[in-house]
Amino acid sequence: MCGIVAIVGRKPVAPLIVDALKRLEYRGYDSAGVATVEGEELGRRRAEGKLVNLEKRLQAEPLDGTIGIGHTRWATHGVPNETNAHPHFSDGVAVVHNGIIENFAELRSELVADGYAFASQTDTEVVAHLVSREIARGADPVTAAHKTLKRLQGAFALAIMFRGNDNLIVGARNGPPLAVGHGEGEMFLGSDAIALAPFTNSVTYLEDGDWAVVRRDEIAIFDIEGNPVERKRQQSLSTSFMVDKGNHRHFMEKEIHEQPEVISHTLAHYLDFGAGVSKPLDLPFDFAKLDRLSISACGTAYLSGVIGKYWFERLARLPVDIDIASEFRYREMPIVKNSAAFFVSQSGETADTLASLRYCRKAGVPIGAVVNVRESTIARESDVILPTLAGPEIGVASTKAFTCQLSVLASLAVRAGVARGTISPEREKVLVRELSEAPRYANQVLKLDQQIEKLARELSSYKHVLYLGRDTNYPLAMEGALKLKEISYIHAEGYAAGELKHGPIALIDENMPVIVIAPHDRIFEKTVSNMQEVAARGGKVILITDKKGAEQASLQTMETIVLPDMPEIITPIVYALPIQMLAYYTAVFMGTDVDQPRNLAKSVTVE
Repeated sequence: MCGIVAIVGRKPVAPLIVDALKRLEYRGYDSAGVATVEGEELGRRRAEGKLVNLEKRLQAEPLDGTIGIGHTRWATHGVPNETNAHPHFSDGVAVVHNGIIENFAELRSELVADGYAFASQTDTEVVAHLVSREIARGADPVTAAHKTLKRLQGAFALAIMFRGNDNLIVGARNGPPLAVGHGEGEMFLGSDAIALAPFTNSVTYLEDGDWAVVRRDEIAIFDIEGNPVERKRQQSLSTSFMVDKGNHRHFMEKEIHEQPEVISHTLAHYLDFGAGVSKPLDLPFDFAKLDRLSISACGTAYLSGVIGKYWFERLARLPVDIDIASEFRYREMPIVKNSAAFFVSQSGETADTLASLRYCRKAGVPIGAVVNVRESTIARESDVILPTLAGPEIGVASTKAFTCQLSVLASLAVRAGVARGTISPEREKVLVRELSEAPRYANQVLKLDQQIEKLARELSSYKHVLYLGRDTNYPLAMEGALKLKEISYIHAEGYAAGELKHGPIALIDENMPVIVIAPHDRIFEKTVSNMQEVAARGGKVILITDKKGAEQASLQTMETIVLPDMPEIITPIVYALPIQMLAYYTAVFMGTDVDQPRNLAKSVTVE
């Protein structure tokens, strides 16, 4: 969620920190700030809204100092405003924080009783006051920070800086990620290696419970008890260039158009197109011996897992439990003896997904991570990394990460079917060939942009939308609804088409567009019946189908988006594109912040 950047450097750092924070904008935020040590004092500039507002503030009131901390905030405690923006100060201590201090109310009451006044509504301010109180009681800065950390409960990443000390930052991690960047005569902290890429590609990732004493020429890492620990220094894969939009209006539009290429890269990682086979995988389990597979994820990644369930069960005859991660971790699911678990996450840092992974880890279940960031916490704590090759996804609403997740899960389902003997060598060749065609069909769909843009203009005048689908098109309907509401703010819901008569049909009238995802397949006629029920009640049907489906639908629609006829296994991947495009253009017409929609964050690193 929030972004942290800290530098112990050799030249003025405020502009460098702001530039690094820009690389974390994809996470989502509502305010930003930076603080530096200026001689014997702390200087601070904060601003509500986007980083451009902070830049203007710094232009009018520059900050000096060769050491500093910066932050982009996504509100958890307290409204988004300048007062609640980080860094927070307390008598010579400056703090930036990502996460939630769960016992902050108890600590705040204790500090108020001790005479400390709070300027903000945030949980973070208790950390600054606790550290400054320890210093007032005679502790040195490092000891004060350590004593404070032992008082905190919750998920947090912290960077702490001290007045009059231009060669010390204390960083700490308990949940949300935090990495140390190694330079020549300078050191860095960042909540994402992407932020550190312009400075260094040599990083050390802190593990849960670690805290680090960072100085210009050295770093010392300790566990929560204060014992020194060693952590591996490694080369970051993050690129040093600043990702830009190219010729596109928004990152989301650019990422939609990148899908043919990244889908191809991802599929080629798992499939040998030339030989027509799925590539062998070094897995910590044997698909042939599994009795059950668990898949857990959040948001769009969860919906990719739901589609994956259909594939695994249909192609490999492997029963699958699919859970929203925030539910999985608390329902105390009994673990089947011969089982495995896949956890799906774009960032690899999703807090609930990570907690679910750790639940399975304690139960001894072999774990695979379907992630877009190989250096992420989920990847590092898994037995095997099953990478998506989407590249950096900057837009908060997931597009290419979703279709790459589907590409991985489809490839794995084929591999599982081969291992379990449910897919013959001949059938494997057919499926691999069909999957290899997905990028080509995706590219054809992108050429429908003018029709979809025109439809979106009309759709933007409505306040509610329903999406319907059957089989793998049901989770795709939920994904379409999720995309529309998260970037256009239009209320939308996705339903299994067969559930229409069990409640949602009561909402149908002339003011309710119904988007039906229905390629011509073995259950197409069932879906047509549901469309007829909508049309009979004055509902406006938007049909997304193929040529054969358009010919046989035989009803009047508000619009029919006709995709090419294609193999069944790739329809969820390819049909994802028109629902993304429809949401995107609708949001553009409504004038919303497409890449950074309100209240949302790219990487959800707290519960």
